[in-house]
Amino acid sequence: MFTSFSTALSALGAHATAVDVVGNNLANLNTTGFKASSVSFYDLVTQSLGAGLGETQVGFGVGRPVTLRSFSQGAIQNGGSLDAAIQGDGFLILKGQQGQIVYSRGGSLVVDKDGTLLTGKGYKVQGWTEVNGVVDTNAPVGDIVVPVGSIKAPIPSTSFQFDMNLNAAATAGPPADSFKTSIEVFDSLGSSHIISVSFTKSATANSWDYSLSVPDADVSSPVTPVTGTMQFNGSGQLVSPDSQTPISFSIPGLVNGASDMTLNWQIYNGQTPRITQYSQPSAVSANYQDGQPSAQLVRVGLGDGGRILAQYSNGVQSVVGQLAMASIRNPESLVAVGDSAFQLSERSALPAIGSSGTGGRGQILGGSVEASNVDIAKEFTNLIILQRGYQANTRVITTVDEISQETINLKR
Repeated sequence: MFTSFSTALSALGAHATAVDVVGNNLANLNTTGFKASSVSFYDLVTQSLGAGLGETQVGFGVGRPVTLRSFSQGAIQNGGSLDAAIQGDGFLILKGQQGQIVYSRGGSLVVDKDGTLLTGKGYKVQGWTEVNGVVDTNAPVGDIVVPVGSIKAPIPSTSFQFDMNLNAAATAGPPADSFKTSIEVFDSLGSSHIISVSFTKSATANSWDYSLSVPDADVSSPVTPVTGTMQFNGSGQLVSPDSQTPISFSIPGLVNGASDMTLNWQIYNGQTPRITQYSQPSAVSANYQDGQPSAQLVRVGLGDGGRILAQYSNGVQSVVGQLAMASIRNPESLVAVGDSAFQLSERSALPAIGSSGTGGRGQILGGSVEASNVDIAKEFTNLIILQRGYQANTRVITTVDEISQETINLKR
């Protein structure tokens, strides 16, 4: 009978621990990436009284409950520009100040003064950083360092193009009908220059004379315009120059000290002419040149797939990094270390590392965070059940105390 004291006490301790687990779940209801735990009770060894088929078996109570963590998907919510949410299986890989590797679903990320990508608690996010314009996801993972306050070097223009039509109804004159357009290009220092292109209807049928020029103020001595003739067939298709005859325009002696420029006018898209001659007003429908001016870094953000994008003042975006993900076959074996992070235990499978969306890993969603997977209704229900279990076992102690008191009173 008196073992009932220890049996009931074991139950009180187990239920109190279970209430602690529920309380921790509710406390982290709004913690980003938090994964709720549940408890599993188990009975202690049973004592057999008597022998034979009719023996009596009395248990010694309940052991300390085992906690089981649920890695079910949490809701995806809007976050900051650098935040990351994982939809599906997998973890972000983080490195602590002592070099320890942990794994997390919490994706609230920031950048320090050196450009290192961190969690709010200072863990360094692991992945791949752009080197010479390339993000090599086959290389070992390391700290991700993004540009901070950097200036993007200019890219000098080497080619330009126009998609346009020249009016077949234009007259050869005199005076001859003409059409002019221009495009902005950039030199090796990032300075811009205007390339002017003029077309004049030629006396020869279905032909136009063209001229390429640059302002005299941009060069130390005037540059001779590049001139020629474009010939069209009766269907309005360009036939000369052909696709094998590029039109090149050289600009030496720039007054700002930039390197000499050589530009190729791309009048064909493969074998298809970009310039036509139909009975429509002369007009440019599209143009393009491959140069870029120097630019200041405006912002850094995280895109879908874990790509880190840098946006510059000239409108150019470039990928400067990539988050790595780890897939662990038995995540329930991980040990929580705080900040929604986990370490491997001796029962954990080795993590498989790769990029988002590969090898069974989930997708990283940029500008989002994963909310906790705590079900408040379920936790309140568990709280009621555990409270009743605790109350029931206090009644056992009260009853056994009364029985023991009656036993003592037998001596009177």
